[in-house]
Amino acid sequence: MNELAELVKETSAQKIIFDNHLKTVQAYNLAKATGVEAIDRFQLILEIFTRRATTTEAQLQIQLAKQRYELAHAKERVRLAKMGEQPGFMGLGAYEVEVYYEAVKKQVHAIRKKLKKIREKRVLHRERRVELGFSSISLAGYTNAGKSSLFNALTEETVPANEALFTTLSTTTRLVEFFRKKFLLTDTVGFIDRLPLTLIEAFHSTLEETIYSDLVFLVVDISEPINLIEKKLAVCLETIERIGASGIPIITALNKIDLLSETEIQQKLEALKEKTPNPTPISALRRINLDSLKQDALKILKNYVQASFTIPLTNENMSFLSWLFKSADVQSVKYADNFAHIVFEAAPWFAEKVRKHVEELNGRFEKV
Repeated sequence: MNELAELVKETSAQKIIFDNHLKTVQAYNLAKATGVEAIDRFQLILEIFTRRATTTEAQLQIQLAKQRYELAHAKERVRLAKMGEQPGFMGLGAYEVEVYYEAVKKQVHAIRKKLKKIREKRVLHRERRVELGFSSISLAGYTNAGKSSLFNALTEETVPANEALFTTLSTTTRLVEFFRKKFLLTDTVGFIDRLPLTLIEAFHSTLEETIYSDLVFLVVDISEPINLIEKKLAVCLETIERIGASGIPIITALNKIDLLSETEIQQKLEALKEKTPNPTPISALRRINLDSLKQDALKILKNYVQASFTIPLTNENMSFLSWLFKSADVQSVKYADNFAHIVFEAAPWFAEKVRKHVEELNGRFEKV
């Protein structure tokens, strides 16, 4: 402890960070001995998340994680604060234990109510996306692997993408087109080794977007040392299993090949071939091999059927046709004798939905 206090003094450190879990009494004693706040890995992740959160939902999820952490330590923190203020325990000595504990409980309840309303909206948005009839693809991967860069490359969007950890803390969904086939693509929060359970629970509504996908692009930074790649890959696959998405097909996008030589790429592909589901080397930043990634996606999402129908041209039916053009890949339209003949491609369940509509509108439906 004395050695640590000397080190803090020599380096003018403002905070001590421990990679392992700190008990409340340990944090108090460390602050007492060194004169600066001592935090553990979980608190550090929360601090980073707080700086990165830009949406209301992300900010509320972080507040919930903070307050749940505080709730678990509230009584001990107040008890220790009454013995003498230390960095990180400021102001708590003025509280009575039960009063402070109940105040934190109320905050947790209030945040959960707000998040429930946001999640209800998210469910509605998801239902509306299902109505569109397009298959969905989620981007997943370790933080800073290049998910947002790949999202930008595939959608021609400009969501924030940089070297900082946890740039994406909320989801973004856009309609994309791979060789005339349309899909919904969603960017999600990055994974991290030993992501605390509290944070997984807090971000569950964000992470669960992956569960409802038809395909996952698992983005891996292949420019890193092979042992680090393997470690992060294992973390990602474990997290995908923990959130209940292990049954969804995965394509591993081995990103950042622009930083490697051809020899290095081949060596790493050989080393990872047994550990990566459907590996495809790419560079999101340089737009290298993205067509191969799209083709791999089409092979997995090839359950589309082609169907056609003939329908009378009425005002009601024109409204239906307008909806179909927005919701499916319409291949051709021919008009003759007050009838429209449509050929389209869609997922089987959506084609069946169209069939029911066509028959209700006195049309004739047939599969090709």
